[in-house]
Amino acid sequence: MSDRQEDVQLWQADPDVDLLRGIEVDDDTIDRGVLEAVIMLAVEIAREGREGRKIGTMFVVFDAKETLERSRCLILDPLWHHARSARRIDDPNLRETAKELAQLDGAFIVDDDGVLLSACRYISASSDGIDLPLGLGSRHMAGASISRQTRAVAIVVSQSSMVRVFDDGEIIAEIIPELWLFRWRSLHLDEEFAMHSGERMTVASRTKQRESDNDD
Repeated sequence: MSDRQEDVQLWQADPDVDLLRGIEVDDDTIDRGVLEAVIMLAVEIAREGREGRKIGTMFVVFDAKETLERSRCLILDPLWHHARSARRIDDPNLRETAKELAQLDGAFIVDDDGVLLSACRYISASSDGIDLPLGLGSRHMAGASISRQTRAVAIVVSQSSMVRVFDDGEIIAEIIPELWLFRWRSLHLDEEFAMHSGERMTVASRTKQRESDNDD
């Protein structure tokens, strides 16, 4: 067994991973393993912060071609020219690198295979038709917008330590990474949702499927 396979097995054994299985996205062709790996990385960033302070960041997962076309680098891309094998989301070294880069402005772009393609990207998707709850800032607006204009899923880490998942312009899940934070955090899900708590975190996820435009 390779070192990467062992690392993946250890990550999948995390007791909190099971809580993510209730997060339903519209596109059932996406790789659940990639989605859950990115969400858990976002949770780690929310828990740990960096250099003694809380930080906010965003991951945009899947539909990378369309996402790259609707974004641009704010600085010289720190991931450019590194081998794909060194940029896999399940690589522990890459995960630590991402935690460092999360201190910089901009979003991470992750492709369907779980490879980090780019970092520090400004998302320029239109916010037309996006209606977010009051109190959520520009990072959440960018996540909602890019998930509406593409088939990507956006995972936003706020400086208040919340993690929110966006699909098709709406919040589909909110994750409180530490149980003691629960009473201090209000949820913004506007549809019927289920809530589950594990050893360390709580996940609230949408249970009511949105109706298709083609439904009678």
